[in-house]
Amino acid sequence: MASSLPLSLLQIACISLLCALLISPAAQAATCTSQTFKNNKLYSNCTDLPVLGSYLHWTYDPSNSSLSVVFVAAAPKPDGWVAWAINPTSEKMAGAQTLLAHKTTDGTPTVKTYNISAYTSIVPGKLSFDVWDVSVEFSNGTYKIFATVKVPKNAESVNQVWQVGPGVDKTTGFPQKHEFVGSNLVSFGTLHLVANATTGTTNSTTGTTNSTTGGASTTNTTGGSGSGGALRIGSGGNMGLFSISLLVLGALIVF
Repeated sequence: MASSLPLSLLQIACISLLCALLISPAAQAATCTSQTFKNNKLYSNCTDLPVLGSYLHWTYDPSNSSLSVVFVAAAPKPDGWVAWAINPTSEKMAGAQTLLAHKTTDGTPTVKTYNISAYTSIVPGKLSFDVWDVSVEFSNGTYKIFATVKVPKNAESVNQVWQVGPGVDKTTGFPQKHEFVGSNLVSFGTLHLVANATTGTTNSTTGTTNSTTGGASTTNTTGGSGSGGALRIGSGGNMGLFSISLLVLGALIVF
C-alpha cells in the first residue's frame, strides 16, 4: 500500500500539468479571429491590441497604397467614445489623424474625423490624408469603426494610436477627455504593413508578412463563405503543446 502513494501523487501532478497546458493562453487563438461584421467583409489580418480591450482588422493594398481597417473597442461608459488614428508625424496622440465614434443625442452611432494638432485642440476636422468608406456598427456597448485610408506610397509601417473616453459634451458635441493614467497612456504602437520576417505573420493572399507591435496577430485568408472567413493561426505553439501532452499522457500510462 505504501509503495502506491508516490505513483498516485505523480499521476495527480501529471494531470495537473496537462490541464495547465491545455488552458495556457499561449495555446489559445487571438480573440479577434472570432469577430464578425454585418457587412460580411473579410480582412487579411487581425490583432488583439495590447491595451484598452481593443482589436484591429486590416488589409493593406500596395497597388494603390490603401489600408482598409476595422477598429473594435468598447466604450468605458454607455455614452462614451472610442477612437483609432494614424499619426504621420509622431508615435503618440499629438498630430494623430483620428476616426472617433460615439452615439448622437438620439442614440445613433456616428463617426467623425479629428485632426488632433495638439492635446488642447480636439475639434472635428479634415484629415491630412484621404479617407473613404467610413462607417460604424454598434452593439452591446462595442463599436466597430470601418474605413479605408491612403498611406504613403511604399510605406512599410504606420504609427497607430487608439483610445477610449467617457462621453461627449451634449452642448458642444466635443468628446470629453480620456483618462491620463495606466493603459490610456500606452495605447499606441507601430502597425507593420510589409514584410517583417522576424515578428510578422504571413499574409496568405499576397505572400507578404504583416505584424503589429503588441498583441496577438493572425492571418485571415480570403477563401470560404460567411462573415468569419477561413482563419489560419501559426501552428508552432500548438504542435509543441500537442507533443508535451503526449509525453504527459505517456507518463500516466506507464504509471
